[in-house]
Amino acid sequence: MKPNHLQHRDWRERLDQRIAPRPAPLDAGMRRGRGALTNETGRFERVTRETFDDSWDIPEEVAPLRTEVTHERPRTIITRNASPDLGFDRSVNPYRGCEHGCFYCFARPSHAYQGLSAGLDFETRLFAKPDAPALLERELAARGYSPRTIAIGTNTDPYQPIEKRMKITRGILEVLARTRHPVGIVTKSGLVTRDLDILGPMAEQGLVKVAISLTTLDPRLSRKMEPRAAAPGVRLETIRRLRAEGIPVSVLVAPVVPAINDHEIERLLDAAYEAGAREAGYVMLRLPHEVKALARDWLAEHFPQRAQHVMSLVQDMQGGKDYDSRWGVRQSGTGPIAWAIGRRFEIAANRLGFNAERVRLRTDLFCKPARSAPGQLALF
Repeated sequence: MKPNHLQHRDWRERLDQRIAPRPAPLDAGMRRGRGALTNETGRFERVTRETFDDSWDIPEEVAPLRTEVTHERPRTIITRNASPDLGFDRSVNPYRGCEHGCFYCFARPSHAYQGLSAGLDFETRLFAKPDAPALLERELAARGYSPRTIAIGTNTDPYQPIEKRMKITRGILEVLARTRHPVGIVTKSGLVTRDLDILGPMAEQGLVKVAISLTTLDPRLSRKMEPRAAAPGVRLETIRRLRAEGIPVSVLVAPVVPAINDHEIERLLDAAYEAGAREAGYVMLRLPHEVKALARDWLAEHFPQRAQHVMSLVQDMQGGKDYDSRWGVRQSGTGPIAWAIGRRFEIAANRLGFNAERVRLRTDLFCKPARSAPGQLALF
């Protein structure tokens, strides 16, 4: 049993979470085209800052927040994980933060490690890793490296808008293509088709597969949920183009938000299969750390009559909490509602013929890059 002072602290924390007022949304003009409504101080910061109107300024039109990009110089680029409920053990993320602005993004809390907010900071203050291709080549050349599929897009989208000019993801793919290393890509952007000249030949060698995230077929709902991501029609056309080039494509219905988009599961799978996807998966809404409050703000703004009901359904699937982080539970939930959604997805996917065969990428073609520095002759 916990000491009395710890019990008291836990009780106070739970009480604070229930009665603490939420900060008012920032000016609508300032956050135009963004997903989050607030920009609360990061959870690791000792000082809390809040924007408020002191009535001294003359009312005027507020300029929308602009995207700022900072170059990051990490020492390594391959991230390892041992999570038993993930289908990969290594990943590469070219960017921190994501301009798509999806209110539900489970990666938002990672911005707190930069001393920034999981709210608007996450989608307006981005970090790019221009050295990623060179770092990747160096790590692939390391002694003892054994190839397994590298996942790209597991944290933030590798084809978010700044990729158009920075081309870091393309540079990473060039390294992987040159070394014949398998890669799996997750994106909700049509920009992935820009790299068909790389992905096509890799697909012929069994080295690549792409998953397109599809949340809704309603463009208006998509704009609310993912304000700067590609429209649903663009994502379906992306599936068609990838399929036409012989690239294995899967669809990821994610996230499933009860009472918001769960009624579309069957139609989403129908549309994706018709477009050419042959594997399918889904993920329930995940609300770790700050995403809990961001989701409540979003629901109150866009679906005020439904907000309380949606959160009640979420909690029903998470053991009475907003989020259950246990492996094997965090992505699918538990309880009768989660079970029903899972069975609906399974029945619809089986009816269409999804997942009849799983594409397994090859690792036997891997060609380790030389360890010598550019311009330096290898000794052996």
